[in-house]
Amino acid sequence: MKTITTIAALAALVVSSVIPSIAMATPVNINTASATEIADALNGIGLSKAQAIVDYRQAYGLFSRADEIVFVRGIGDSTYESNKIDILVK
Repeated sequence: MKTITTIAALAALVVSSVIPSIAMATPVNINTASATEIADALNGIGLSKAQAIVDYRQAYGLFSRADEIVFVRGIGDSTYESNKIDILVK
């Protein structure tokens, strides 16, 4: 019985130490958010790419569809695919 309790305690410790390290994206409107908000919200997008999104928006106007984010230099299909449920435009 002591072995089962020890294993369960170790499993709980491992799970609790792994879960906080998993990066979770949060929904963000790329038409209104600042570069910092975009970088904080989306996986794989740091401040530099987030600023490129804001610069693109200012130069070409608002995004009408989330997938238009791939028009921004440095944002590819894989970045879009990994974040598409969290990219809002309205």
